[in-house]
Amino acid sequence: MEHPNLEVGNIIKLKKPHPCGSSEWEILRTGADFRLKCEGCGHQVMVPRRLVEKNLRGLRSREE
Repeated sequence: MEHPNLEVGNIIKLKKPHPCGSSEWEILRTGADFRLKCEGCGHQVMVPRRLVEKNLRGLRSREE
């Protein structure tokens, strides 16, 4: 399932929350892997694109 609006700066909500309790992540880099920053604690992780697309539950732009 292709998500054309997955762009740097957007905030995504994933299925499972981060251990800090937040389910929202900021996209810092896109490509075959995504670099995501947790909105709760600021932790950064690299995640394969297919896992992000599979577990995506919500999407909003940074300005909202």
